[in-house]
Amino acid sequence: MLKRLCLMLACLPLFSHAGETRFVQQLPLPDNHSIIQVAEGDNEPRSIGSYSIRLYGGSNPNFPFDDFLAGQIYPRDGSVERVLNTDADGDGIGEVVVVMRSAGSGGYLNVDLFSWQHQQLKRILRLTDLPPKADPLAEVKRMIRKR
Repeated sequence: MLKRLCLMLACLPLFSHAGETRFVQQLPLPDNHSIIQVAEGDNEPRSIGSYSIRLYGGSNPNFPFDDFLAGQIYPRDGSVERVLNTDADGDGIGEVVVVMRSAGSGGYLNVDLFSWQHQQLKRILRLTDLPPKADPLAEVKRMIRKR
């Protein structure tokens, strides 16, 4: 009996976040077949950890995730709140914005901007500690214009 109890207690940390729902979102891209997927890390708390961003070619509409092209993993301080598609620099080519909100009392925003052209993903901008009510798209566009 004591052995069972010890085994259960040893495994408890593995399941401590099992009830929480992690962020996972797919975003169809303007080329009408590619898909971006952003997901918080498996088994991580919502408040801190990592997130992945993956680009799929979507060559077969029946199996859009069979055509993996590129992916990256980044640390996050806070939870992923949303993923947006925008043309941040006005060149007619869309970029992907990942918005995260800190879990602390400030609720500050962190924003990553990615290009997804030529079957590659590239983080081209990172904004941190934006005010909680800031407009992430407006802030990204403002910073791009400054370059």
